[in-house]
Amino acid sequence: MKTISVKALFRKRKHSLLPLSALLCLGLAASGCGGGNNAAPAGSEAPVAAEQLHKLTIMLDWYPNAVHSFLYAAQQNGYFAEEGLEVVIQMPADSNDALKLVAAGKVDLALSYQPQVLMARGEQIPVKSVAAIVRHPLNHLMVPADSGISSPKALAGKNAGYSSIPLYEAMLKTMVKSDGGDPAAVNMIDVGFDLIPAISTGRVDGIIGGFINHEQLILEKEGHPVISLDPTDYGVPDYYELVLVASEQGLQNSEGYIEQFIQAARKGQQFASEHPQQALDLLMAHEDATAPLDKDIESKSLELLLPLMDAGDEPFGYQDPASWDEVQKWLIDNGLLTGEVKVQEAFINL
Repeated sequence: MKTISVKALFRKRKHSLLPLSALLCLGLAASGCGGGNNAAPAGSEAPVAAEQLHKLTIMLDWYPNAVHSFLYAAQQNGYFAEEGLEVVIQMPADSNDALKLVAAGKVDLALSYQPQVLMARGEQIPVKSVAAIVRHPLNHLMVPADSGISSPKALAGKNAGYSSIPLYEAMLKTMVKSDGGDPAAVNMIDVGFDLIPAISTGRVDGIIGGFINHEQLILEKEGHPVISLDPTDYGVPDYYELVLVASEQGLQNSEGYIEQFIQAARKGQQFASEHPQQALDLLMAHEDATAPLDKDIESKSLELLLPLMDAGDEPFGYQDPASWDEVQKWLIDNGLLTGEVKVQEAFINL
Protein backbone atom coordinates (compact mmCIF):
# COMPACT_ATOMS: atom_id res chain seq x y z
CA MET A 1 0.00 0.00 0.00
CA LYS A 2 1.37 3.39 -0.96
CA THR A 3 1.84 5.71 1.98
CA ILE A 4 1.88 9.50 2.09
CA SER A 5 3.86 11.60 4.53
CA VAL A 6 2.33 14.35 6.61
CA LYS A 7 4.05 16.98 4.47
CA ALA A 8 2.60 15.39 1.35
CA LEU A 9 -0.84 15.45 2.96
CA PHE A 10 -0.68 19.25 2.89
CA ARG A 11 -0.53 19.09 -0.89
CA LYS A 12 -2.51 15.95 -1.59
CA ARG A 13 -5.74 14.71 -0.06
CA LYS A 14 -5.91 10.94 0.22
CA HIS A 15 -9.06 9.12 1.37
CA SER A 16 -8.16 5.53 0.58
CA LEU A 17 -10.87 2.92 0.69
CA LEU A 18 -8.49 0.01 0.33
CA PRO A 19 -9.15 -3.39 2.02
CA LEU A 20 -8.61 -3.36 5.75
CA SER A 21 -8.49 -7.07 6.47
CA ALA A 22 -4.74 -6.98 6.97
CA LEU A 23 -5.29 -4.78 10.00
CA LEU A 24 -6.47 -7.74 12.02
CA CYS A 25 -2.85 -8.59 12.72
CA LEU A 26 -2.57 -5.33 14.66
CA GLY A 27 -4.85 -6.72 17.32
CA LEU A 28 -8.47 -5.82 16.76
CA ALA A 29 -9.37 -7.37 20.08
CA ALA A 30 -7.12 -4.93 21.92
CA SER A 31 -8.87 -2.61 24.30
CA GLY A 32 -8.90 1.18 23.85
CA CYS A 33 -5.56 2.84 24.44
CA GLY A 34 -6.98 5.73 26.39
CA GLY A 35 -6.19 4.11 29.72
CA GLY A 36 -8.72 2.36 31.91
CA ASN A 37 -11.63 0.22 30.79
CA ASN A 38 -14.17 0.98 33.47
CA ALA A 39 -17.51 2.60 32.95
CA ALA A 40 -17.51 6.39 33.11
CA PRO A 41 -17.89 7.70 36.65
CA ALA A 42 -20.96 9.66 37.58
CA GLY A 43 -20.03 13.27 38.24
CA SER A 44 -20.95 16.89 38.00
CA GLU A 45 -20.17 19.27 35.18
CA ALA A 46 -17.56 21.02 37.32
CA PRO A 47 -13.95 20.67 36.13
CA VAL A 48 -12.15 17.59 37.42
CA ALA A 49 -8.65 17.65 38.87
CA ALA A 50 -6.01 16.73 36.31
CA GLU A 51 -5.08 13.50 38.07
CA GLN A 52 -8.72 12.37 37.85
CA LEU A 53 -9.17 13.02 34.14
CA HIS A 54 -9.70 10.00 31.93
CA LYS A 55 -7.46 10.07 28.86
CA LEU A 56 -8.92 9.56 25.39
CA THR A 57 -7.02 9.74 22.12
CA ILE A 58 -8.53 10.82 18.81
CA MET A 59 -6.84 10.47 15.43
CA LEU A 60 -7.71 13.12 12.86
CA ASP A 61 -8.43 12.21 9.25
CA TRP A 62 -5.89 14.75 7.94
CA TYR A 63 -3.77 17.61 9.20
CA PRO A 64 -5.59 20.09 11.50
CA ASN A 65 -7.89 22.33 9.47
CA ALA A 66 -11.18 24.21 9.75
CA VAL A 67 -13.34 21.09 10.05
CA HIS A 68 -11.55 20.28 13.31
CA SER A 69 -12.26 23.65 14.93
CA PHE A 70 -14.87 22.16 17.26
CA LEU A 71 -12.27 19.80 18.74
CA TYR A 72 -9.74 22.52 19.49
CA ALA A 73 -12.49 24.73 20.90
CA ALA A 74 -13.58 21.91 23.21
CA GLN A 75 -10.00 21.31 24.26
CA GLN A 76 -8.88 24.91 24.77
CA ASN A 77 -12.11 26.11 26.39
CA GLY A 78 -12.05 23.28 28.92
CA TYR A 79 -15.16 21.46 27.74
CA PHE A 80 -13.40 18.08 27.70
CA ALA A 81 -12.04 18.70 31.20
CA GLU A 82 -15.55 19.62 32.41
CA GLU A 83 -16.62 16.15 31.24
CA GLY A 84 -13.76 14.53 33.15
CA LEU A 85 -11.60 13.92 30.09
CA GLU A 86 -8.08 14.61 28.95
CA VAL A 87 -8.23 14.42 25.16
CA VAL A 88 -5.11 13.95 23.07
CA ILE A 89 -5.57 14.99 19.43
CA GLN A 90 -3.24 13.20 17.04
CA MET A 91 -2.48 13.81 13.37
CA PRO A 92 -2.00 10.76 11.15
CA ALA A 93 1.38 10.12 9.56
CA ASP A 94 -0.64 8.69 6.67
CA SER A 95 -4.25 9.48 5.86
CA ASN A 96 -5.09 5.78 5.88
CA ASP A 97 -4.09 5.55 9.53
CA ALA A 98 -7.15 6.84 11.38
CA LEU A 99 -9.62 4.02 10.73
CA LYS A 100 -6.87 1.41 10.90
CA LEU A 101 -5.67 2.51 14.31
CA VAL A 102 -9.10 2.73 15.91
CA ALA A 103 -10.00 -0.67 14.49
CA ALA A 104 -6.86 -2.11 16.04
CA GLY A 105 -7.50 -0.47 19.40
CA LYS A 106 -4.44 1.79 19.11
CA VAL A 107 -6.51 4.97 19.49
CA ASP A 108 -9.90 5.42 21.12
CA LEU A 109 -11.60 7.50 18.43
CA ALA A 110 -10.96 8.48 14.84
CA LEU A 111 -12.41 10.72 12.17
CA SER A 112 -13.31 8.80 9.03
CA TYR A 113 -16.00 8.62 6.34
CA GLN A 114 -19.46 7.03 6.26
CA PRO A 115 -18.90 4.86 3.16
CA GLN A 116 -15.57 3.67 4.53
CA VAL A 117 -17.19 2.52 7.79
CA LEU A 118 -19.64 0.36 5.86
CA MET A 119 -16.93 -1.02 3.57
CA ALA A 120 -14.75 -1.86 6.57
CA ARG A 121 -17.63 -3.72 8.22
CA GLY A 122 -18.10 -5.59 4.96
CA GLU A 123 -14.59 -6.92 5.55
CA GLN A 124 -15.53 -7.88 9.14
CA ILE A 125 -13.63 -4.96 10.67
CA PRO A 126 -15.59 -4.09 13.86
CA VAL A 127 -15.75 -0.30 13.69
CA LYS A 128 -18.83 1.80 14.37
CA SER A 129 -19.74 5.43 13.75
CA VAL A 130 -20.76 7.27 16.91
CA ALA A 131 -21.47 10.74 15.45
CA ALA A 132 -21.96 12.48 12.12
CA ILE A 133 -19.62 15.48 11.92
CA VAL A 134 -20.08 16.78 8.35
CA ARG A 135 -23.56 15.79 7.23
CA HIS A 136 -23.25 16.29 3.47
CA PRO A 137 -20.67 15.53 0.77
CA LEU A 138 -17.75 17.92 0.44
CA ASN A 139 -16.45 16.01 -2.57
CA HIS A 140 -18.03 17.59 -5.66
CA LEU A 141 -17.45 17.33 -9.39
CA MET A 142 -15.51 20.45 -10.37
CA VAL A 143 -15.19 21.97 -13.84
CA PRO A 144 -13.53 25.22 -14.95
CA ALA A 145 -15.91 28.14 -14.65
CA ASP A 146 -15.36 29.07 -18.30
CA SER A 147 -15.65 25.51 -19.66
CA GLY A 148 -19.29 25.71 -20.69
CA ILE A 149 -19.92 22.42 -18.85
CA SER A 150 -23.12 22.83 -16.87
CA SER A 151 -23.94 19.24 -15.90
CA PRO A 152 -22.19 15.87 -15.67
CA LYS A 153 -23.41 14.51 -19.02
CA ALA A 154 -21.55 17.32 -20.79
CA LEU A 155 -18.32 15.48 -19.95
CA ALA A 156 -19.06 13.03 -22.77
CA GLY A 157 -15.99 12.87 -24.99
CA LYS A 158 -13.95 14.80 -22.43
CA ASN A 159 -11.38 13.90 -19.78
CA ALA A 160 -12.36 13.59 -16.12
CA GLY A 161 -9.70 13.18 -13.45
CA TYR A 162 -10.23 11.26 -10.23
CA SER A 163 -7.96 10.51 -7.30
CA SER A 164 -7.23 6.78 -7.50
CA ILE A 165 -10.25 5.85 -5.42
CA PRO A 166 -12.97 3.50 -6.76
CA LEU A 167 -15.61 5.30 -4.68
CA TYR A 168 -14.99 8.56 -6.53
CA GLU A 169 -15.01 6.85 -9.91
CA ALA A 170 -18.37 5.29 -9.03
CA MET A 171 -19.72 8.66 -7.92
CA LEU A 172 -18.90 10.29 -11.25
CA LYS A 173 -20.42 7.43 -13.23
CA THR A 174 -23.60 7.69 -11.16
CA MET A 175 -23.75 11.44 -11.74
CA VAL A 176 -23.34 11.12 -15.51
CA LYS A 177 -25.92 8.33 -15.76
CA SER A 178 -28.42 10.18 -13.55
CA ASP A 179 -27.99 13.22 -15.79
CA GLY A 180 -29.00 11.17 -18.82
CA GLY A 181 -25.50 10.66 -20.17
CA ASP A 182 -23.38 7.60 -20.91
CA PRO A 183 -20.63 7.05 -18.31
CA ALA A 184 -18.66 5.03 -20.88
CA ALA A 185 -18.39 8.16 -23.02
CA VAL A 186 -16.35 9.93 -20.35
CA ASN A 187 -12.60 9.37 -20.44
CA MET A 188 -11.73 8.67 -16.81
CA ILE A 189 -8.12 9.48 -15.93
CA ASP A 190 -6.53 8.48 -12.64
CA VAL A 191 -4.51 11.58 -11.75
CA GLY A 192 -3.52 10.29 -8.34
CA PHE A 193 -3.68 13.15 -5.90
CA ASP A 194 -2.59 15.86 -8.31
CA LEU A 195 -6.13 17.12 -8.73
CA ILE A 196 -5.31 20.81 -8.62
CA PRO A 197 -2.57 20.79 -11.30
CA ALA A 198 -4.60 18.37 -13.44
CA ILE A 199 -7.47 20.84 -13.81
CA SER A 200 -5.50 24.10 -13.61
CA THR A 201 -3.23 23.07 -16.49
CA GLY A 202 -6.08 21.78 -18.65
CA ARG A 203 -4.92 18.17 -18.53
CA VAL A 204 -8.48 17.23 -17.64
CA ASP A 205 -11.84 18.93 -18.17
CA GLY A 206 -13.14 18.14 -14.70
CA ILE A 207 -12.13 16.50 -11.43
CA ILE A 208 -13.82 14.50 -8.72
CA GLY A 209 -12.15 13.91 -5.39
CA GLY A 210 -11.58 17.59 -4.68
CA PHE A 211 -13.37 19.13 -1.71
CA ILE A 212 -15.36 22.35 -1.88
CA ASN A 213 -13.82 23.56 1.37
CA HIS A 214 -10.24 22.96 0.23
CA GLU A 215 -9.36 22.30 -3.42
CA GLN A 216 -12.07 24.62 -4.75
CA LEU A 217 -10.94 27.46 -2.49
CA ILE A 218 -7.30 26.97 -3.44
CA LEU A 219 -8.14 26.90 -7.16
CA GLU A 220 -10.11 30.13 -6.84
CA LYS A 221 -7.29 31.82 -4.92
CA GLU A 222 -4.77 30.74 -7.56
CA GLY A 223 -6.89 32.22 -10.35
CA HIS A 224 -8.57 29.05 -11.58
CA PRO A 225 -12.24 29.40 -10.56
CA VAL A 226 -14.38 26.31 -10.88
CA ILE A 227 -18.04 25.39 -10.79
CA SER A 228 -18.87 22.60 -8.36
CA LEU A 229 -21.66 20.13 -9.07
CA ASP A 230 -23.16 18.51 -5.98
CA PRO A 231 -23.28 14.70 -6.37
CA THR A 232 -26.53 14.55 -4.39
CA ASP A 233 -28.22 16.41 -7.26
CA TYR A 234 -27.27 13.55 -9.58
CA GLY A 235 -28.14 10.23 -7.97
CA VAL A 236 -25.49 9.92 -5.25
CA PRO A 237 -26.93 9.55 -1.73
CA ASP A 238 -26.52 12.45 0.67
CA TYR A 239 -23.83 10.74 2.72
CA TYR A 240 -21.98 11.93 5.81
CA GLU A 241 -18.59 13.16 4.63
CA LEU A 242 -17.02 12.93 8.07
CA VAL A 243 -17.98 10.72 11.00
CA LEU A 244 -16.54 9.98 14.42
CA VAL A 245 -15.62 6.32 14.75
CA ALA A 246 -14.92 3.92 17.61
CA SER A 247 -14.26 0.22 17.66
CA GLU A 248 -16.89 -2.16 19.00
CA GLN A 249 -14.47 -3.19 21.74
CA GLY A 250 -13.83 0.43 22.57
CA LEU A 251 -17.54 1.08 22.89
CA GLN A 252 -17.94 -1.96 25.10
CA ASN A 253 -15.14 -0.77 27.38
CA SER A 254 -15.65 2.99 27.35
CA GLU A 255 -19.10 3.94 26.04
CA GLY A 256 -19.67 6.29 28.95
CA TYR A 257 -16.46 8.18 28.28
CA ILE A 258 -17.27 8.38 24.58
CA GLU A 259 -20.65 9.87 25.46
CA GLN A 260 -18.86 12.48 27.57
CA PHE A 261 -16.53 13.21 24.64
CA ILE A 262 -19.51 13.83 22.37
CA GLN A 263 -21.15 16.11 24.93
CA ALA A 264 -17.99 18.21 25.06
CA ALA A 265 -17.69 18.15 21.26
CA ARG A 266 -21.22 19.56 21.03
CA LYS A 267 -20.19 22.47 23.23
CA GLY A 268 -17.15 22.96 21.01
CA GLN A 269 -19.29 23.03 17.89
CA GLN A 270 -21.71 25.49 19.48
CA PHE A 271 -18.77 27.75 20.33
CA ALA A 272 -17.46 27.49 16.75
CA SER A 273 -20.90 28.35 15.38
CA GLU A 274 -21.34 31.36 17.66
CA HIS A 275 -17.71 32.58 17.60
CA PRO A 276 -16.21 31.33 14.31
CA GLN A 277 -13.23 33.69 14.28
CA GLN A 278 -12.29 32.86 17.86
CA ALA A 279 -12.60 29.16 17.06
CA LEU A 280 -10.42 29.67 14.00
CA ASP A 281 -7.80 31.43 16.12
CA LEU A 282 -7.70 28.40 18.45
CA LEU A 283 -7.20 26.17 15.42
CA MET A 284 -4.47 28.32 13.91
CA ALA A 285 -2.54 28.13 17.17
CA HIS A 286 -2.30 24.37 16.62
CA GLU A 287 -1.37 24.25 12.95
CA ASP A 288 1.31 21.68 12.24
CA ALA A 289 4.67 22.95 11.07
CA THR A 290 4.65 20.42 8.23
CA ALA A 291 1.22 21.58 7.08
CA PRO A 292 0.93 25.37 7.49
CA LEU A 293 -2.55 26.83 7.14
CA ASP A 294 -3.72 29.74 5.02
CA LYS A 295 -5.96 31.69 7.39
CA ASP A 296 -7.99 33.18 4.53
CA ILE A 297 -8.66 29.70 3.10
CA GLU A 298 -9.51 28.24 6.52
CA SER A 299 -11.82 31.16 7.34
CA LYS A 300 -13.77 30.59 4.13
CA SER A 301 -13.72 26.86 4.75
CA LEU A 302 -15.20 27.20 8.23
CA GLU A 303 -17.90 29.54 6.92
CA LEU A 304 -18.82 26.90 4.35
CA LEU A 305 -18.60 23.99 6.78
CA LEU A 306 -20.71 25.25 9.66
CA PRO A 307 -24.12 24.88 7.95
CA LEU A 308 -23.08 21.46 6.62
CA MET A 309 -22.36 20.33 10.19
CA ASP A 310 -25.69 21.57 11.56
CA ALA A 311 -28.11 18.79 12.51
CA GLY A 312 -31.07 21.16 12.74
CA ASP A 313 -33.50 20.13 15.45
CA GLU A 314 -31.31 17.17 16.39
CA PRO A 315 -28.15 17.48 18.50
CA PHE A 316 -24.79 17.85 16.77
CA GLY A 317 -23.62 14.40 15.72
CA TYR A 318 -27.04 12.82 15.29
CA GLN A 319 -27.17 10.08 12.65
CA ASP A 320 -30.28 9.33 10.61
CA PRO A 321 -30.83 5.58 10.07
CA ALA A 322 -32.28 6.34 6.61
CA SER A 323 -28.93 7.83 5.56
CA TRP A 324 -27.10 4.63 6.43
CA ASP A 325 -29.67 2.54 4.54
CA GLU A 326 -29.36 4.68 1.41
CA VAL A 327 -25.57 4.69 1.42
CA GLN A 328 -25.41 0.95 1.93
CA LYS A 329 -27.78 0.34 -1.00
CA TRP A 330 -25.76 2.62 -3.29
CA LEU A 331 -22.48 0.91 -2.33
CA ILE A 332 -24.00 -2.50 -3.07
CA ASP A 333 -25.46 -1.35 -6.39
CA ASN A 334 -22.02 -0.09 -7.42
CA GLY A 335 -20.11 -3.18 -6.37
CA LEU A 336 -18.27 -1.39 -3.58
CA LEU A 337 -19.61 -3.34 -0.64
CA THR A 338 -18.69 -6.97 -0.18
CA GLY A 339 -19.84 -9.27 2.55
CA GLU A 340 -22.97 -9.10 4.65
CA VAL A 341 -23.40 -5.87 6.58
CA LYS A 342 -26.16 -5.27 9.12
CA VAL A 343 -26.47 -1.56 8.61
CA GLN A 344 -28.10 -0.95 11.99
CA GLU A 345 -24.90 -2.21 13.61
CA ALA A 346 -22.66 0.23 11.70
CA PHE A 347 -23.63 3.26 13.81
CA ILE A 348 -24.98 4.30 17.18
CA ASN A 349 -26.41 7.57 18.48
CA LEU A 350 -25.04 8.37 21.92
